[in-house]
Amino acid sequence: MDRYEPHEIERRWQAVWAEERTWETPNPGEPGFDDSKPKFYVTEMLPYPSGEPHVGHLKNYSLGDAIAHLRRRKGYQVIHPIGYDAFGLPAENNAIKTGQPPREAVEASIAAYQEQFRAWGLSFDWSREVSSHTPEYYRWTQWIFLRLFERGLAYRAEAPVQWCPVDQTVLANEQVIDGRCERCGSPVEARDLEQWFFRITEYADRLLADFDLLESWPEHVVTMQRNWIGRSEGAEVTFRCEGLGIDFPVFTTRPDTLFGATFFVLAPEHPELGRLVAGTGREDEVSAYVDESIRETPEERASEERAKTGAPLGRTVTNPVNGERIPIFVADYVLMEYGTGALMAVPAHDQRDFDFARAFDLPIRRVVVPRAEAEAAEGAGEGADEPFVGHTDDEVLVESGEFTGMGSVEAKSAIIASLRERGLGEPAVNYRLRDWLLSRQRYWGCPIPIVYCERCGIVPVPDEQLPVELPEVEDYAPKGKSPLAAAEQWVEVACPSCGGAARRETDTMDTFVDSSWYFLRYLDPHNVERPFDRSVADHWMPIDQYIGGVEHAILHLMYARFFIKAFADMGMLEAQEPFASLFTQGMITMGGAKMSSSRGNTVSAVRTVERYGADTSRTYVCFLGPPERGGDWHPDGVEGVHRFLTRLWRLGQEVVERTGDSAVGASATPGREAEPWAADPDTPGREAEEVSGRNLLAKANWAIDKVTRDIEHGFQFHTAIAAVMELVNDSYRLKDALYGDPDGDAALRFATATAASLIFPFAPHLGSEVYAALTGERVWERPWPEADRSLLERDTFTLVVQVNGRRRDQIEVATGLSEAELLELARASDNVRRHLDGKQVVKEVVVPGKLVNLVVRG
Repeated sequence: MDRYEPHEIERRWQAVWAEERTWETPNPGEPGFDDSKPKFYVTEMLPYPSGEPHVGHLKNYSLGDAIAHLRRRKGYQVIHPIGYDAFGLPAENNAIKTGQPPREAVEASIAAYQEQFRAWGLSFDWSREVSSHTPEYYRWTQWIFLRLFERGLAYRAEAPVQWCPVDQTVLANEQVIDGRCERCGSPVEARDLEQWFFRITEYADRLLADFDLLESWPEHVVTMQRNWIGRSEGAEVTFRCEGLGIDFPVFTTRPDTLFGATFFVLAPEHPELGRLVAGTGREDEVSAYVDESIRETPEERASEERAKTGAPLGRTVTNPVNGERIPIFVADYVLMEYGTGALMAVPAHDQRDFDFARAFDLPIRRVVVPRAEAEAAEGAGEGADEPFVGHTDDEVLVESGEFTGMGSVEAKSAIIASLRERGLGEPAVNYRLRDWLLSRQRYWGCPIPIVYCERCGIVPVPDEQLPVELPEVEDYAPKGKSPLAAAEQWVEVACPSCGGAARRETDTMDTFVDSSWYFLRYLDPHNVERPFDRSVADHWMPIDQYIGGVEHAILHLMYARFFIKAFADMGMLEAQEPFASLFTQGMITMGGAKMSSSRGNTVSAVRTVERYGADTSRTYVCFLGPPERGGDWHPDGVEGVHRFLTRLWRLGQEVVERTGDSAVGASATPGREAEPWAADPDTPGREAEEVSGRNLLAKANWAIDKVTRDIEHGFQFHTAIAAVMELVNDSYRLKDALYGDPDGDAALRFATATAASLIFPFAPHLGSEVYAALTGERVWERPWPEADRSLLERDTFTLVVQVNGRRRDQIEVATGLSEAELLELARASDNVRRHLDGKQVVKEVVVPGKLVNLVVRG
């Protein structure tokens, strides 16, 4: 070839990998398994196949592939599988609009993803490929449901849903736009339906405690999960509606403020709401308010900045500490997701309660004050301009009956004890976490393996009858019931227990169920006896490196953790956590904004690969910036990476042509005894060659060290690629001084082969091409290079000198100088002195081996 032809190179190497099945890894006990190698399981969150893969997919899988390549060459036995999260609402909505069956649309998308992933040269083990929509996969999703059902971890209960009265269907959150159905635009209503749940709350404490088992998770993700679980210690207190004889348990972390409760609030979804309002004349008002509230997201409703709204119910409850009857309201700032969905409102000590009280002209009573205020007889009683929420331990109770004068901490225990004696309260631990509602009134999902029999009740489908296959239907639009309910021949079935007439469950499972265990099926995808073999799972689990978007930081990761713990309790595997290390990638933007077709700022990954090749595209998305922060897509940046890879290809071609076979092996550092600059220092031009050759070898080993550290510690792929660019630039700069001498040629060959070896995780085709041309070897079969530490030691380094953080000079200085000596040299610089003239140095910052920064003023 006369020029860099990426598509030709890429097709050639992809054919080699496909023919030789290079990236396939056997399980323990299978031919080819090497038990002398440590295991490494790397996988990315599996994609939802829709249309064609986008640049987010390109980035996600390029990151994982780089890790897989590094670990293979570091001596690990690596599995890097792929699959598809193929059930879900988009395919069903498409079917409603176009009539195209979801299976047909999804499988066409899967074919497009397979084609692109292969064209990108991703090192997936295709023998482990799975898709959640196939009966071979969801048979085991159903089997898992049944095991959880047997242990009481799957159960049925009534729960509120968002209902479209025009389309006569339940709506998912993403189908509700500004409180209206996205299909027809009608206002959404609240309804209660019997639905299936997983009892994830049984594992709340273990989900919290086992963060200690994780090797490397982003701290913000752990914090998000801790907050989602939301463990709080306090008391459960009973307020009674005397008129109806209904007890309302309320969880509070501040029982010391009970005497300040002046009203009572229920969430719009509270199950007793209808009973409370019946016969009060407020039914229509409350019903309209509930319908309006359910259209808002929990985040919108919980916002402290949002204006407080609500509706009175015309009922009261009795405060158990003082017998006071206080009015009941329904308000959207109270969520069923926290506590019991009922709230004792203490407006003097809670901002949202305070705002509500002001809006509805309700009493505000301070009952806890700083000790100094109490001693001065200030701060107690009715009225306040703002709530007192900045609580400390040095507080006392006021206006609190027999507990007045007690310290806040002491009063909490005393009030709980008093309530406990009267059967009106007790210490409690509360969780924000709620059980996982898995029912979906949808067609395109995994059928729930349950039948309903009038004689036997709820009956699980026997294992031998699995999978309960999804039937084909002609009409995917809901008409007051799930599309599956219209498939009467499928619905009507004999009861597995008594043989009588029964009906199948017509809800399907939340797609998070499918994605909570797929990584285990990867391990044993062809097993027809069980979802996976325990010995195989115990070898590969937990996943050593999991990669995906931060948008899945809570639900997907939480549900997968729950499944693993439940599986461990069932004896299915040893691991207690699914993902030892987690990396969350940032989003690729364009023009500083999220890519969106409506904004016209989308970039096609497929078109980019078609134009520039896979290596350029993959390297660019890894070079955009710190991967966890994302990066802004710039067409000029893609061009720049393409030029760099072209330069590396040309360098490889030129070095092979100019050095021929005269050089020593290019895959190892040339021996020092053969270095030309040590042989004849008096030869004309030899002194320059000595510096050039040694510098190039040192640069190559610096690059090895830099790239290795940057990949292994913190996914700093952008700086790793920049280091290879530096090495290529130095090779170009020094090559003419080295050509012609066998040992000088050897240094060039080594540096160029090293650049190819180091770029291989990001640009595997070009890396393979250049490395093979220089060494005659396959780069992926060679160990990852190790830096020669002796060549990393330098006699000098470049000291950057800054004034007020701006670079004013750079000086070549000896290594090992003291801070005082570095400061002296920095101040002696003419450029620096000009910026110090007439100014006072107020601070001196020295970063050994790197820079001096002089902070001045005046």
